Amino acid sequence: MKLYGVLLICIWVQGMLAAPLYAEEKSEALVGVQTFQVFSSMRDQYLSVDVWYPAKQGGILKEVGASKVFEGVPAWRDAPAVKGSFPLVLLSHGSGSSVKGMAWIATELARAGYVVAGPNHPKTTTGDSTPEDTPKIWQRTDDLSTLIDFLTTHSTWREHVDEKRIGVLGFSLGGAAAMELVGATASLEDYAQYCERYPSMADCHWFASGVAYINQKKVSVERFDLYETDRAMFEQSNIDPRVRAAVLIDPSLAKAFDHTSLKHINAPLSFINLGDPAKVPVSVKADTLAELAPNSSLTYVHDAVHFSFLPECREGAAAFLKAVKETDALCDDGGQRSRSDIHQELTQAIISVLANTL
Repeated sequence: MKLYGVLLICIWVQGMLAAPLYAEEKSEALVGVQTFQVFSSMRDQYLSVDVWYPAKQGGILKEVGASKVFEGVPAWRDAPAVKGSFPLVLLSHGSGSSVKGMAWIATELARAGYVVAGPNHPKTTTGDSTPEDTPKIWQRTDDLSTLIDFLTTHSTWREHVDEKRIGVLGFSLGGAAAMELVGATASLEDYAQYCERYPSMADCHWFASGVAYINQKKVSVERFDLYETDRAMFEQSNIDPRVRAAVLIDPSLAKAFDHTSLKHINAPLSFINLGDPAKVPVSVKADTLAELAPNSSLTYVHDAVHFSFLPECREGAAAFLKAVKETDALCDDGGQRSRSDIHQELTQAIISVLANTL
């Protein structure tokens, strides 16, 4: 779950599988991207938000999400949007990553006719991440609901967003937030007991690591005890009934979700585990979740690992990671398949389920 290396490495960040669903200028299939700020009342600060969308000619072609390690994905910065109203897909990134790290899938979804938008979640994003803030799922869900408020009321965006067709795509910690946005609740006691039983799992190791990232710097902090989390906030319902479907990639908190809450989720849930069934870490293993939720499916992406959802790595990235003493194999996947091939399968699966559930 925890992208430890990404937190430090991404300090250096610089910056047609499915036919489009929109009719206007269909042959161009351009993808526009914009970055702006949205105020969060809960956090009392602005969220940095990226939005990808079906676009007309215009703007400047830029790479989104490029870094020393990862390849960027081209999109037309500030291009005019295609006329029309499109389904909205919210993005929630993994712990320690960023929304730009999901640019590879956001671009494909926009090309397929969706408006795709996500915030950088403060205190669990690149260079700004602490163990004590990581379990505050209620802040992430509020970020996403705040973004829905903005996009469905803003004078520019409301005409491009179909507020009756809103879905969410979450990866890892973002998958946990997506689960809660459609009605799942979690038990703090179950989460703490899970970490006592599986201390080597990435999230549990992060809580005990004594490390945080503040202002793009690695700092030492006290070991975090999960029982210090606000229990009432952790266990509250964060459902947003405007969200009609969820795609959940290796969702964290898998051992902590309340079973009764899962049984009452009405929205379709599409779980995707990265790897063969016997190799998926218990921290994100979704088989029990899929069995309990009444309208759900579970897909395994073979020869993949948790990090396979990260962007493709640049040439020489592995050597660079070794040079900066990164211990996580951010550029390695689970078998003989390339990350590009895995991404192609994921893109097809995600677009397919969204077409059937939104």
